Amino acid sequence: MDRFLSRILRVDLTKKRSWVEERPELFARGLGGTGVAIELLHELCPSGADPLGPENPIIIAVGPLNPLYPLASKAVALFKSPLTGNLGESHCGGRLALALRLAGYGALVIEGRSDIPVYVSVHGGRPQFRDARALWGLSSTVTVGRVLRELEPGAGVRTILRIGRAGERGVSYATVTAETYRHFGRLGLGALFGSKHLKAIVISGEESIPIADRGRYNKTYQALYKRAVESDVMKKYHDLGTAQNVSALNALGGLPVRNLQATRYPEDPPFSGEKLAEGYLGRRLACSACPVACIHLAVLREPHPTEPYFYKTSFVPYDYEPLFSLGSMLGMETVDGVLKLIDSAEAWGLDAMSIGVALAWATEAFERGLVSEKETEGLRLKWGDTPTYLAMIKRIASRQGEFYRWLGCGVKEAASHYGGAEFALHFGGNEMPGYHTGPGALLGYLSGSRHSHLDS
Repeated sequence: MDRFLSRILRVDLTKKRSWVEERPELFARGLGGTGVAIELLHELCPSGADPLGPENPIIIAVGPLNPLYPLASKAVALFKSPLTGNLGESHCGGRLALALRLAGYGALVIEGRSDIPVYVSVHGGRPQFRDARALWGLSSTVTVGRVLRELEPGAGVRTILRIGRAGERGVSYATVTAETYRHFGRLGLGALFGSKHLKAIVISGEESIPIADRGRYNKTYQALYKRAVESDVMKKYHDLGTAQNVSALNALGGLPVRNLQATRYPEDPPFSGEKLAEGYLGRRLACSACPVACIHLAVLREPHPTEPYFYKTSFVPYDYEPLFSLGSMLGMETVDGVLKLIDSAEAWGLDAMSIGVALAWATEAFERGLVSEKETEGLRLKWGDTPTYLAMIKRIASRQGEFYRWLGCGVKEAASHYGGAEFALHFGGNEMPGYHTGPGALLGYLSGSRHSHLDS
């Protein structure tokens, strides 16, 4: 095992100090990634820890294949989830795994809580604590990324992790954005960043990963690369991505529609993968070390409110999960409407799946009379209403008003306060995924350690 993989960078935000631990026995036993991170979580997270307390550590780890082989592009984060109070496990692509390895580490541990907003900058293996008060409160994760790209070195090999307003305000399902279009998406890592006053982490490095037998490595790499790029499965991810599941699940009657009041659209949904590719797909991107390029970006053109012929043009990432949660789950009927909701969730730093399910629960609760315009502060909730949903997303991310603060805690908590638990669609407090395909899937969601569709 190379010596860099077994090095752990420990960062204490409270005391503004850092140190390196060599743990070869831990990496030999757990290999890296989740195996190492779960051991560290057991060591460092005390029993009964407050998920938003300084004692809850953030553990990010990579494995021995990152970023040496095709498809080995993801890092894992483990923590105690602010959303469920149980295991938080989230995976992220982009450049994070590459950057952490080139910085000379196999894992990063963030502990404590800063007294002011900070971001941690790691270049050449040396962490620095930088004042982030000027970044705190910026309205968009995109803006934060642009500022940090101007301030920090390492272009091309660095990673920039940051939170949005939702993470700052402690929304239980806030995300951490990596680069621009990748995320630690589920289970509220962004809320934990915010509770620690940690706005961002920037990592880059110039280390080399040792290769014992270059000839054998090159041969193995080429074989795996060829298999990946010629695979029909990988072709699916490149061409249409998981968005192609929209039509297939609709045909099967497994697509959640209007908070599971239905499981299909009468006709093919307007935001199917095929229709998006034909009319909206503007670009594909790939994570480092991955030849597939499964990141699909739609072009959203929004006209100027008063000036003719002027448009705001945005690239909006999409795949099946946000198309389900901010599309079919809300009874949406237009592609532009779905893309606007995805774009808003991205900017505020919200998990697209949880926010969509929360909006769906709220809409049904309004339909049933459990909440009224008094609770919604004047909004009349109805299926497919893009402007109303955009207003709700902003209020949830800003924690504006009692009803929206409860929605920011997840549907389980919201239903415990307002009623409607029978249509609050979650598993162990984690909002449901988009595959309503039968008892086997439901059993997997219930029994999985993080109650995710990726557990089985």
